Parts: sequence; structure tokens; C-alpha cells
Amino acid sequence: MTTTSPATALPARQSLPAEERHATELAFLAAHDDGPRPPGWALTPRAVVTFVCGSDGDELRLPKPHETLPDRLVIAPKFVGDRSLVERCVVTLVGERGLLLVGEPGTAKSMLSELLAAAVCGTSALTVQGTAGTTEDAFRYGWNYALLLAQGPSREALVDSPVLTAMRTGRVARVEEITRCLPEVQDALVSILSDRRVSVPELAGTDHAQVAAAPGFTVIATANLRDRGVSEMSAALKRRFNFETIHPIADADAETALVRGQATAAVQRAGAHFGVDDAVLEVLVTVFRDLRTGRSAEGWDVERPGTVMSTAEAVHVAASLGAATAYLPGGEALDLVPGHLLGVVRKDDPSDHARLLGYWDGPVRRRAQDGSAMWRRLWDLRDTLR
Repeated sequence: MTTTSPATALPARQSLPAEERHATELAFLAAHDDGPRPPGWALTPRAVVTFVCGSDGDELRLPKPHETLPDRLVIAPKFVGDRSLVERCVVTLVGERGLLLVGEPGTAKSMLSELLAAAVCGTSALTVQGTAGTTEDAFRYGWNYALLLAQGPSREALVDSPVLTAMRTGRVARVEEITRCLPEVQDALVSILSDRRVSVPELAGTDHAQVAAAPGFTVIATANLRDRGVSEMSAALKRRFNFETIHPIADADAETALVRGQATAAVQRAGAHFGVDDAVLEVLVTVFRDLRTGRSAEGWDVERPGTVMSTAEAVHVAASLGAATAYLPGGEALDLVPGHLLGVVRKDDPSDHARLLGYWDGPVRRRAQDGSAMWRRLWDLRDTLR
């Protein structure tokens, strides 16, 4: 998963791309590490890994003073997971091979894709969002039909897709939810990743009849293989990608810290102070982890709901608790937890309601009997789940 530092002065936008959100760190790393860079890369591979994983609390120093950058800087970690996974991702991109990040929803595949693209080529904006309605034009090209009718096929009338733009400029193209595209649309990437060029037959006989990929071009795709409505990738397309699986966060303390940081940032963007106690967040994360894994920290079996109890969902619930206590004062954040959990659990399968009640009758009740005040209060709130 990824972490985000609370911003102190944000522009009038809800969300900034990674290259803007972390502009100072990217510029600092470019000046700090002057080692060899692959063609088209903004940073060295080593600096890309440092950007994503952080500098382990070490203060990096610039080799010489810079007019606009600090002389020293600690690079914040932005991904909670194995550093070796990030290193494999970077090596894949160095080899100009496609990278496919797979895993359950809410494990920060998209955020990792964004961070890698921002660090490698300076932009994460060359993105295709895969849906059942995505057409081959999203991977190749389209036309400005007004110009096409007025002057016929020409370079001026050609509309580059994000992938074609990445090919022309030697940058990283991102394809979100690739398995939501129809198989015949997915396969438009096969020749692009193999031949590294796109033919434009309408411009045959001109200098624009073929677009060859500039050095540095590659593709990062993501796939939620657990979701409904996905399309199986062809064997030919799978061979063009290196697969990396992004797992849920293993460490409970790390997940709690991430939930706290991202929820705090979300509530601050809403103009309020995040006032949810750490103890409430620990309880919230514990519930999510128990229901996600099907086993409590004590080793008790838990019936897993059909919905994905992701860290991203935990962040949304924590942010809702923070917004409620800030703007609708008068209640305790812990008292709001059951209602928000019910909203998460019942998204996919109404029978998951019974599974949540079973969790209350199991681990919640047993922890309450062991004397925990927080869990005793949750047990008292069981009727709010009916």
C-alpha cells in the first residue's frame, strides 16, 4: 500500500498527480543521484526505488548546493510492502518490458503504478482506464472527424491515444483494469509490446504511416483478478508482461499507521482536524484484518464476507469517522463503526450481513468478555447492525 503525507497548502484540486504531489522529492533525487540512467528516464533506477520506498529515515545530501532545492532531504516511504518487489518492478521497466500489477482491490496497485510512472518519466497522466466499453482506439489512435472530413487523413487529423503518445515520447503508458477490457481490445497491445510500433494505414505513403517507439517506452497495467466482469487475458498478451502480485499489508501496525495517515490527509482536505483516537483506529483495522483473512489475531476462525475488506476501504471508513466527529459533533467515533462496517460489508452480497453478525457473536463478544472496554462497547452496539 501507499502512504501520503498531509499537505499544508493544496491548490484548489481534490487530488494531485504523484509528479506534482512529490515534485520536490523527484527534483531532489534527480540532482542527488547522477548515476547512469536508462534512455528516457528522469531518475536512475536506484533513485526510483528510493522514491517509492523512502530513504529509511536517512537524510540525503545534495553533492552541491542547488538554487531551489534543500541541501538535505529525507525521502518519505510511499509504499508499504517488500522493497524487493519494487526493485523487480523497476528492473522490468529498465528492460522495457510490460509490467502487470495484480492483486485484490484496494492493495494500491494503481498508486504504485502512478508512483513508478512519475519517477521514471516525470508524468503519470498517459493513462487508459479499462472498461467493458474501452475500444482499440484507446490503445492506438483515433481521428478528429472535423479535420478528417475537411482535409482527409493527415497527421493533423490523427488523435494519439495515451499509449501512442508514450511511444512517440519514450514514456510510460498506464493501463488501469486491463482485464475489464474485452479480449480483442486487450490484444491490441500484443503487437505494440512486441513490435514496438503502430501502423497507420490511412497515412500510407507519408512519413507518418508508422510510429516507432522511442527509447524508454513501456507499459504498466493493473488487474483486479477477483472482481466480477473481468476478461481473461490471452496467453500471447500474458507473455508480454512480467506479473507482480501486490498482497495486502502483512503488519497490523504498518496498516494502522497507513490508515491514520491517509484518513488524516482526507479530513484535512475537507477543512477539518482529524480527531479519531488511535485506539479506535486499531479496533477498526483489527476488524478489517480479521474479516479479510478469515482468522482473528488470537487464532479464532472467522467467516469471511464476499466483499473485499481492503485497506483502502478501511481508510474510507476512518476518514468518514473523522469527518463525522469534526462536522457532526456529539457522538463517539467508536459508536459509528458498526454502521460504517455494515455499509462496507453489504456492498456485494446481502448474506454478508449475517457474516458480520456472526463476527460480532464470535471475536467481538469474546474480546468483550476478556475485559476490553473498547470491544465491550462494540458488543453493546450489536443491535445497530440489525
